[in-house]
Amino acid sequence: MKNYKKFLVVVCFVLSLLSLHAHAETANPEKGVWVSVFTDKEVLYSRKAASELIDTCKQAGISDIYLQIYQSGKAYYDSPTHDKSKYSKLFREKDKDALDFIIAEASVNNIRVHAWVNLLSLGLNEDALIIAKHGRSILTRDQYLRASGRKNPNESDEYYLREDQLFLEPGDPRVSDFLLAVAQEIMNRYPGFSGIHLDYVRYPMTVPFIPSSKFTKFGISYGYGQKNIERFRQTRGIDVLEGLNEDKDFALWDQWRRDQITSLVERINREVGKKHKGFKLSAAAITAAERAYSSMFQDWPLWLEEGIVDHVVLMNYSKDDHLVKEITRAANAYNAKGKVYIGLGFFLMPDNLDKFYRQYESVKDLAPEAIVLYSYDNITPKTIAFLKKN
Repeated sequence: MKNYKKFLVVVCFVLSLLSLHAHAETANPEKGVWVSVFTDKEVLYSRKAASELIDTCKQAGISDIYLQIYQSGKAYYDSPTHDKSKYSKLFREKDKDALDFIIAEASVNNIRVHAWVNLLSLGLNEDALIIAKHGRSILTRDQYLRASGRKNPNESDEYYLREDQLFLEPGDPRVSDFLLAVAQEIMNRYPGFSGIHLDYVRYPMTVPFIPSSKFTKFGISYGYGQKNIERFRQTRGIDVLEGLNEDKDFALWDQWRRDQITSLVERINREVGKKHKGFKLSAAAITAAERAYSSMFQDWPLWLEEGIVDHVVLMNYSKDDHLVKEITRAANAYNAKGKVYIGLGFFLMPDNLDKFYRQYESVKDLAPEAIVLYSYDNITPKTIAFLKKN
């Protein structure tokens, strides 16, 4: 009996140590930071600024850099196909460009760099290469056959708010082929990237949003690009402009649009991953899973469940600390083959660091897989010291 009691004491002691160890591991999650091409710190334009980025991340304990290199259909990298005007402004040293330098310096310091790509958004770039090649037919359209953006408003715009950006139609095979080629040329030229980080991998956002195509008379919905509706008609025998009458037809059309985006993401992961060992695909995701699913057709929970992406970063941007905390609490339940990282809107609180610190700590207490900050511009010596401890 005495030996049995000793055994129990030892077991309890070991378990308590394991518990403390587990707590220590989750207390400080991995950290990442988004670095925009528009950063005031101009990391792509001087060796000094690029070195400061790496040094900042090293000091702050940041393990992942999401470096934007494709925005509005413009290439900020050595592309064999795109216009060189943006790339030509990046700093160079002999045969190395800014991206080569950042990737190499990050690797020495055990920091991963992900190529951040704005996938389906062209901003307001009417001169994008894909438009030059295929014309405006590659743009997605709403149920009134208008391209996204606010260039040609009508009376409905008094009631609905549309994103002021041009979006590509993911259900158009030409778009899928083009964007896959972009991902491939990035990784082929810069195999040191840990992976690709997809942004704007969705249909346009609208306010108010509608829960399904059954309610299009009450709001705006996208996916009515010419090739997409033709393919749906050929596959399902339904004309979405005139023949959506039953609940099952609305459901088929909604799922079709989700499938187009998921197929694009899956294709990039599969085809790029074939050549690049250890390739990681991630995506910036809309926080509200049900809205992403029903309105923007971004089924990121499925991507995690099936391992189509390695992780998503929820854009959990708000000054409302309670909302941020509750979104994080709910998001943790979606961890599966792929993981959920929490993106925080540091940029919303540049003059109130104490508020940001409290928000960060409340999220950290929920033990997310990682916390990613938007953006690098807002990191100061004071925040470096805070992040180093947390």
